Amino acid sequence: MPTVVIDSDILIHFLRGDPKVKDFLERIASQSVPCCSAITVAEIHAGMRSSEKEGTKELLDSLVILPVTREIAELAGNLKQSVRHMKLALDDCLIAATALIEEVPLATGNRRHYPFAKLVLL
Repeated sequence: MPTVVIDSDILIHFLRGDPKVKDFLERIASQSVPCCSAITVAEIHAGMRSSEKEGTKELLDSLVILPVTREIAELAGNLKQSVRHMKLALDDCLIAATALIEEVPLATGNRRHYPFAKLVLL
């Protein structure tokens, strides 16, 4: 079964009850293995509301969490360096690198954060 890396924004909208995102994630889960980067876990916890703790744990437990390896870290640094003209966060470069190394699409609502030619976005 194919894999999809899911970006933080999608998961946050899901936790906040967005019905379109809920439908989107249900479609992804029925057709592929939903994953996220360990960086996404940190981002979600950094912005988590106290009322979201239980739902966040359940959501993250349902995903495959992909570690940040040296290969991913090196590619992320190269990606960031390749777009010096843009202000991109290193965490977005790490998430993009994860999808690129895994050779899978990235599900995101923030397309402008991922201007990398070889990255497939959903």
